[in-house]
Amino acid sequence: MIIGVPREIKDHEFRVGLTPGGARVLAQAGHRVLVEAGAGVGSGLEDEQYKAAGAELVADKPALFERADLIVKVKEPLESEYPLFRKGQALFTYLHLAADRRLTEALLERQVFAIAYETVERPDRSLPILQPMSEVAGRLSVQIGAHYLERTQGGRGILLGGVPGVAAGKVVVLGAGVVGTQAIRIAVGLGAQVTVFNLDRGRLEALDALYQGRVVTMVSDPAWVEAAVLEADLVIGAVMVTGARTPVLVKRETVSRMKKGAVIVDVAVDQGGCVETTRPTSHSDPVYAVDGVLHYAVPNIPGIVPHTSTFALTNASLPFILRLAGSGPEQAVRTDPVLSKGLNLANGRVTCRGVAEAHGMPFNP
Repeated sequence: MIIGVPREIKDHEFRVGLTPGGARVLAQAGHRVLVEAGAGVGSGLEDEQYKAAGAELVADKPALFERADLIVKVKEPLESEYPLFRKGQALFTYLHLAADRRLTEALLERQVFAIAYETVERPDRSLPILQPMSEVAGRLSVQIGAHYLERTQGGRGILLGGVPGVAAGKVVVLGAGVVGTQAIRIAVGLGAQVTVFNLDRGRLEALDALYQGRVVTMVSDPAWVEAAVLEADLVIGAVMVTGARTPVLVKRETVSRMKKGAVIVDVAVDQGGCVETTRPTSHSDPVYAVDGVLHYAVPNIPGIVPHTSTFALTNASLPFILRLAGSGPEQAVRTDPVLSKGLNLANGRVTCRGVAEAHGMPFNP
């Protein structure tokens, strides 16, 4: 199979869909790997490394799309890339279609066979390709929030860890999945006062046992969420429903009553966000204020640490790329129940329930 790896064009997206090591594994398995020239430079990976691994460098993005049977990316295609896809071509990337009707319609129109990293799901409901990027985003979320709490950034002027004689900052984490768990880890390490909300009591029990009272665990009751958010210096949005639009846990009216200079980092923005006032931003213009509360809602947070993120992504995605290339995308999703969960669109139809429900489109399992 011919596998194409284009250069990412999303704002400040420095990751690439495949490392030279991944290209070597695919080439040794008998596949052809096309890499757009310069695709890996942002991750510290030079064109010569890809050539040495057996990949072919392609200078022209349209030519790469024209030749490739399977496109392997990091982020969802942007509007300028829509016309490059052709009927029956397979796409493997982070898609987050439930939050993007326009992209959904474009890929349906072109009958792209679209498999989303974030919905590839094991029987235990773990998400093997989403997990490493969620780990990165969760750890970065507190680091980012701490930065914007600085007075020079428009924040409250709070040091999350406090100092002897002065209380530590208050961090509220909405969701105890991978993002939330990693955010808690960093916030506790900094010495912050941490409260976490989650629907699954089992997850809360695990966190309580792990941190032995250093984290307040709360069931996600709307009144309790509101009370905690109003007291928070930093709120981390870490809610995720696989393939679907994220539920809103923090209302517009609640944001208006938060502390001035408090910070919201809504990692859930990829799927629409769990704060009503969230709207996507970019690394070039990452924050905006609503009623004096700073909002950071960059959809591609891991893109700012691309060397770490690219290697972590390839570690997770390569086994699935090998399956897709080895037997062909359609046969691979028919025979692999984990990959089949990742299929969002096929033959002009929506095959992911969460995407169909988000856009009011017919669901075709």
